[in-house]
Amino acid sequence: MLRLSGVTKRFGARTVLSAVSLELDQGEYAAILGESGIGKSTLLHAIAGLEPVDSGSIQFEGVEITRLDDDAATRLRRARFGFVFQAFHILPHLSVAQNVGLPLMLRGVPQAAIDERAAALVAAVGMAGREASLPRERSGGELQRGAIARALVGDPSLVLGMNRPAISTRKMSSRFCNCCASRSNSAALPAFSLHTRGPPPRTATGAIGWSGPGSRRSIEQLARGKRQGVAAE
Repeated sequence: MLRLSGVTKRFGARTVLSAVSLELDQGEYAAILGESGIGKSTLLHAIAGLEPVDSGSIQFEGVEITRLDDDAATRLRRARFGFVFQAFHILPHLSVAQNVGLPLMLRGVPQAAIDERAAALVAAVGMAGREASLPRERSGGELQRGAIARALVGDPSLVLGMNRPAISTRKMSSRFCNCCASRSNSAALPAFSLHTRGPPPRTATGAIGWSGPGSRRSIEQLARGKRQGVAAE
């Protein structure tokens, strides 16, 4: 479903992504781990067609992302991607349900279907009964849940978790993983920061991947197996 081959990205003299290759198939879950500034968000932005790359191929469901113009990339993201943004991007003047249903509204889905789907996703992240509340009435953790529900409301083929703090805690990463795992047609690729000192691990970008508890691999070997839920601490 998602195939990256030799993806390289430079900012001036600095190489942020160096010949990155990975594969992610339908129903798989992997994570990109690395220190802040190592290139995790850049990689996710490139996959979503938000950041051009200097070389390499990014294929998603048979479409070469690097060849799309802005309008085509926008249409593809709207139809096939889900995003959990770093800063949530929950709109303050909309209710929880309206925020969750926003991707469907942009697709022109009838309001009755939006309401039904949004209510189901709000319940799935543990916020049933709070659909009509405004963001200012909800805690930071509840806004995180709303962001996850919004990412999943349109049954995306690929869910991208755009780095901390959106899914930075063990408990929230567990919720993200398990919500994605309940939707077997979606693949998930979140990014997490490692708050450690010393050199970055392994690869040129310093990123490693894991799928389920206790399994870590280099970024070139990401996502070899079906997703598993990660128990919250």
